Parts: sequence; C-alpha cells; structure tokens
Amino acid sequence: MDPQAFIRLSIGSLRLRIPGAALNSVSSGIQALSSPCSCEIRLRGYPVQTISVPLVTSSQTTPDSHSIASSFYLEESDLKALLAPGCFYSTRACLEIVVFTGRKGSHCGVGIKRHQIGTFKLEVGPEWGEGKPVILFNGWIGIGKNKQESGKPGAELHLRVKLDPDPRYIFQFEEVTRLSPQIVQLQGSIKQPIFSCKFSRDRVPQVDLLSAYRSGSADGSDLEMERRERKGWKVKIHDLSGSAVAAAFITTPFVPSTGCDWVARSNPGAWLIVRPDVCRPESWQPWGKLEAWRERGGIRDSVCCRFRLLSEGQEGGELLMSEIFINAEKGGEFFIDSDRQMRAAAASPIPSPQSSGDFTALGPVVGGFVMSCRVQGEGKSSKPLVQLAMRHITCVEDAAIFMALAAAVDLSIEACRPFRRKIKRGFRHSL
Repeated sequence: MDPQAFIRLSIGSLRLRIPGAALNSVSSGIQALSSPCSCEIRLRGYPVQTISVPLVTSSQTTPDSHSIASSFYLEESDLKALLAPGCFYSTRACLEIVVFTGRKGSHCGVGIKRHQIGTFKLEVGPEWGEGKPVILFNGWIGIGKNKQESGKPGAELHLRVKLDPDPRYIFQFEEVTRLSPQIVQLQGSIKQPIFSCKFSRDRVPQVDLLSAYRSGSADGSDLEMERRERKGWKVKIHDLSGSAVAAAFITTPFVPSTGCDWVARSNPGAWLIVRPDVCRPESWQPWGKLEAWRERGGIRDSVCCRFRLLSEGQEGGELLMSEIFINAEKGGEFFIDSDRQMRAAAASPIPSPQSSGDFTALGPVVGGFVMSCRVQGEGKSSKPLVQLAMRHITCVEDAAIFMALAAAVDLSIEACRPFRRKIKRGFRHSL
C-alpha cells in the first residue's frame, strides 16, 4: 500500500511573557491577566483556532518543547494553494498568531472586550513542500506594540513551529455498507482493491432482504421489527484472499428509550470491534467498542459516536479515544485525533491489532491524527471515505480494523434513526 503525502504543521511550547514596563501599556487588559491569555491561530483556507496561552513571569522559565497546542494537516493541493497568490491576495499566505488578554464574551450582562497584545507572522515558503521535518521557528520573539513603536521592551511570545511529514492511506467503500461493497485504496485517480466488506444480520437472510428492498416489496413484519429494534447487524472485513481480518458486531441493540422514539444517551446502542485471535482459530479478540445514540436539537439532530479502545493492560479496561457529534441529516466526519480532541491531555498512539495486545505502553509522546471517516446523513447513499495515518499502520490487518470501525460508524447513523418514522421506498439503502 502506497500512502499519499500529507504534512503536519504543529504549533506548540506557547508561553507569553510581559515585562513590568509593558504591563502599564496594556492596563486595559491587566485584570484579565489573572486568567490565561488566548491567541487566535490563522492559516488561509482553514478555520481559526482559539487556544489559551500561559502567562509566565520568570525569564528562567523553560517551556515544554513537546507540548502541542494546535495542528494543521495539509495535502499537496493545500500547499499549492497557500504558495500561489490568489485573486484577492498579492503575497503568499502566512501563519498568523494574534495574542489577546481577556476573554471574548460577557459577564453579568456586561460585554468583556479583549485587548490585543501583538501578532506573530510566518510566511509560507517553499520548504513547506519539501516533505522533510523542519523547525520553522523555536524561541522567544517580541510581539508587543511597545517594542515596535518606542523601542522599549514589549510582550514576548515563545513558540515552536514545526513541519513533519505525516503520510496517509486513503480508502473508500465503493457502495453503501449494507450492500457488502468492495473497499479500494485511492491513489490519485487510481483505485486499488484492498478489502471486501460483508454485511449480514440475524433472522433475515441478507440476499432475500436486499432483493425485497430493490423490488420495493420488503416483508412488513421485517420492517416492523426494524421499527422496534435494530440488532444482530454484523460486518466482516475480508482481505483479497478471502480471509476475515476484522469485524464489527452489534452487542447492545439500538432500541428506543422509555418515553421517546429514538436511541437516547441513557441507553446507547453499541458495537464490538474485533480482530482474529491468533491463539484460537475461528475466534475473535475484542479491540474496541463503539457506542452511538441520537441527540435531539432545536433545528437538527445529531448522532453521537463514542469510541473506546479495549485493553486488559489499562485499569478499567477501556481508553476513551473519540466522542464525535455527526449531523444526522447531512452527515459529517468521525475522527480520532488527539490534537483536535484532547489538547489538554496526553496524546496516545493506537496500538497495532497485530501487537501483543498489551496497551500499557501507551505513552504521551506520539499523538496527533490517527484516522477519519466521512459519512453521509440518514437515508442517503453513504460510501464512507476513510483516511489513516501511515505511522499507525504496520500491516494490512491494522488498516482492516479501522475499516470495521468505519463501517460501524456509518451503520450507526441509520441505526439511530427515529423508530416511528415511516419508511419511504426511495430510501431502500437506509434499511
């Protein structure tokens, strides 16, 4: 399997230092200095990221060189767009970090204004596209207006900006998951078959069920059962030789909670994600658990997918890796990414399904992007698009376990549909 090139732009080791003389010039923000300052990290074409910046007073303070506050992931087309001047931009794009005191919002009905301390800018250059690890900046830099205007010491920002190659494997289900599609790896315009996905469910033969849906003559008792509960769904991932290399099974049925017609947070449905047991042929070994439920909103509902890694080596046996809300109507993205989800916590790598199964070695150093899965909303023809970080994949079986997880996420969107909603013939793929 050949990966596609991606780079990870990380910003970390953030600290703010304001000399005593400079404090007088930011008197409007002094009261806010008792709480963490904040900064907005901007890169053209990406959403603005707002994070806290610790304020330090001692010049001897050494920021943690391994802490990551923010990350951006760029593929080749993103880099070309950043390096090329656009119709509305006369120069190259910049990484821009704007530092503020105070917090945006209000207190007791009175608006609180933030005070801008200064800005750090770093122009996007050709070295961004070389595919090599490079530290773009590391150290203290003056950003305060005092230094610029009067030559007096101003506010100083410490940061570390680094580029790292972070290649990914990209896969796509060629049909909706319920139709047992082939899974291909995407390499530009080339599609290479890697896996096949086999969906089945208890009680009703799969072939007969699909034939009934295609003809619009599904048995009423089967549909009625689906309206009361959704259980017995299974997905197996097979390699090109036909061997089952991963699977996902519903272990807790998706049923309406008391007093409502949807799967509620108080009683979520659950999938068990498994891999073959190397010690016992024809047996499965648990790897992860996916829970899903429906969150009602004022305008749009969401489906929440919570994934836990199962481990006998961790106390409690479960490690929370992701909890994502996906728009029930439009779909969205499920992901495992410590930079996006757990900035305040230690990042943890995903162990290989072919490893010893002892996850006690989970450490704080390796983190960042692990996987993403883009799915469509309920009633739509969803063909999951999956991206995997190459550094977490050591063999084909590693990729397969994430395909099983992606299939479970996709099917959970349909499993969390309201139960009293009438089934339309146009939504034949949704059941």
